[in-house]
Amino acid sequence: MIKILRFTEYLYLAVALISIYKIGQLWETDRQGTYIFIFFAVVSLGMFIFRRNYRKRFEKRKRDNNK
Repeated sequence: MIKILRFTEYLYLAVALISIYKIGQLWETDRQGTYIFIFFAVVSLGMFIFRRNYRKRFEKRKRDNNK
């Protein structure tokens, strides 16, 4: 299960990076269209941080229970 949690972390990070790239591409030509990518980037970075902290907490709890 830990491997799946780690994989989803990096999926959120990939979505954030793609969104940031699209923001850079579309900023000068279609500023209205970039707002959805800004939203995706912010939410994806937030979810990356949240999932990472959750996984580390889960690993620590599992490690403490095994001792």
